[in-house]
Amino acid sequence: MNKFDELNNLIEQINDLDYNYYTLDKPLVSDGEYDKIYDSLVKLQKELNYIPENSPTNRVGGQILDKFEKHFHITRLLSQDKAQSYDELKDWIERCQRLKETYEETSGEKLPDLEFIMEYKFDGLTINLTYENGILKTAATRGNGIVGEEVKAQAETIRSIPFTIKEKSLLEIQGEALMPLSELARYNKENEIQLKNARNAAAGAIRNLDTKETAKRRLTAYFYAVPTNNLDFKDEEEMLEFLKEMKLNVHPYHKKVKSLDEIISELERIEKERKTLDVLTDGVVIKINDKKTQRALGFTEKFPRWSIAYKFEAEEFTTKLLDVVWNVGRTGKVTPSAILEPVDFSGVTVSRATLNNYDDIERKRVRIGSDVFIRRSNDVIPEILGVVDEDQPGTRKIEKPTHCPYCHSDLIQEKVHIVCPNSISCTPQLLARMEHFASRNAMDIEGLSEKTIGQLIEELGIKEIYDIYDLTYDELIKLERFGPKKTQNLLEAIENSKNRDLNAFIYAIGIPNVGERTARDLANKFKSFDKLRNAKVDELVEIDDIGEITGENIVEFFHDKNIVDSIDILLSKGIKLNNPSGDSNNSNKLDGINFVITGTIDGYNRDDIKKMLEDNGANVRGSVSKNTDIVLAGEKAGSKKDKAIELSVEIYEGEKLYDFLAELKGE
Repeated sequence: MNKFDELNNLIEQINDLDYNYYTLDKPLVSDGEYDKIYDSLVKLQKELNYIPENSPTNRVGGQILDKFEKHFHITRLLSQDKAQSYDELKDWIERCQRLKETYEETSGEKLPDLEFIMEYKFDGLTINLTYENGILKTAATRGNGIVGEEVKAQAETIRSIPFTIKEKSLLEIQGEALMPLSELARYNKENEIQLKNARNAAAGAIRNLDTKETAKRRLTAYFYAVPTNNLDFKDEEEMLEFLKEMKLNVHPYHKKVKSLDEIISELERIEKERKTLDVLTDGVVIKINDKKTQRALGFTEKFPRWSIAYKFEAEEFTTKLLDVVWNVGRTGKVTPSAILEPVDFSGVTVSRATLNNYDDIERKRVRIGSDVFIRRSNDVIPEILGVVDEDQPGTRKIEKPTHCPYCHSDLIQEKVHIVCPNSISCTPQLLARMEHFASRNAMDIEGLSEKTIGQLIEELGIKEIYDIYDLTYDELIKLERFGPKKTQNLLEAIENSKNRDLNAFIYAIGIPNVGERTARDLANKFKSFDKLRNAKVDELVEIDDIGEITGENIVEFFHDKNIVDSIDILLSKGIKLNNPSGDSNNSNKLDGINFVITGTIDGYNRDDIKKMLEDNGANVRGSVSKNTDIVLAGEKAGSKKDKAIELSVEIYEGEKLYDFLAELKGE
């Protein structure tokens, strides 16, 4: 084999690996193996002093363009007509039906009954690829639909766009360039200049003359249309299959429906599900499936008559930042919370938003009085993405706090965090620590809620966690809202908490960076609390997922005199820890397998199932994704089961589910 044949083989191999990794999400080799193959290609290209047009090394960017050239599309790229209510969708379907019947009457040709394909409407930047003789010739923005801007150099940095396809005819292929939300978060973490939102980040990347900057943003793209009509597709489904055969990235979600009721049902499901996606969507495109019907219905001046976009309410808004208040958590971290001019998100009035820390404030150039972009997802408190105008007049700087807003102690700086060192008498820290200590997966003290803890601190002078074990019936019964039953129940819950598994106690005492899974790993390795508290860093890092920093945090935690004294007093209150035994049913048979639990499973508590899975090495996640291996689906499983079906994730339900759980229990 000569050097040029070797070069072409390496290019073909890497392009195939890229397709499996970036489009199919099914990596064929490890990152290390990929790097070796890639380095071989780079070395051979240097040796031959030749870089073919379809070489994957062209994706890295680096070219700085002088200007954007105009590109005339072969086929006019039309916009989508829009609907924002179910009545408007109903009107559209009825209009399509009338147009279809009119065509049938005048032509004498019978068209199939209407059926529709639903697909996500992505919120990015439209990109139009042109292939000729199987080679990517141009890539352009939509522009006004007739003329766009040539952005081939930028598009070549997107790894899900193939340089060559099998089809040799002249083709335009339309899609959407997007910046995944995970990549937006990564970029903002690694770069001082912050990107405000994923849509603007994608558009800015494609319209950036410096292709090295485009490459840094790690865009993806999904394709959904072939505007040129020289291929005679029977329907939308056949066209999408063609795109997949050409190894273009097609989003897995496409739903065929036949009625308004089916469309509405699907829209209601998607409106919740889209908040879990890693890319922005602002609606759903609904198209008539049959291509002959599409041609019969034709176009208006702006829109195809056979297609419509249903728009959801916006997830991103702008509003004014009125103030910033500082809160103290159980570890003493002092974090900012933004007070906003109230804005309505899908019927929910929002007046607060997240700011991670003071560095976050400075990176995003946020000031009191600024108009800011905010995003809300998964029904959580919104996050401030950035300011609308950095030079907005009438704003003022957010001052960095110097004293704790509650106990007024001098604050200290620990890396990016501002910390109140007064862990003894700073009330918010004590309240949050006690709430964590009493939580279900820690010491499981039912009835010891945040409100009750606050009452105990204020009225009974509780100053440390161990003080709860000295509470008496006579003290509690005098408190407001404490009757005999509530008092007795709380005392019994406190007494019962004295007998807990070692991993629950480790989690309860609040070691920095030690969650439930790490607490369980520590308990399984050291078997006793005394061995853990005397462990060295090199022993701790032997556990998977514990690195040097977490190991040092654990050692430092157990060398803090105040903490050590508090733990000793706590243990002296009669707490007995059930240490893991060697003959446990636990195993590593589920090691590394990702589970999601959904629905109601008769006879089982979800936390108990989670514990059984984790005891056997599994990972339990909250939502279904491409990385999920198995979904345990009980009754009324809902959207998580639907998502699993869509992604072809294995589902255990019915008899298979109960047999699996019985085996885990050792029955």
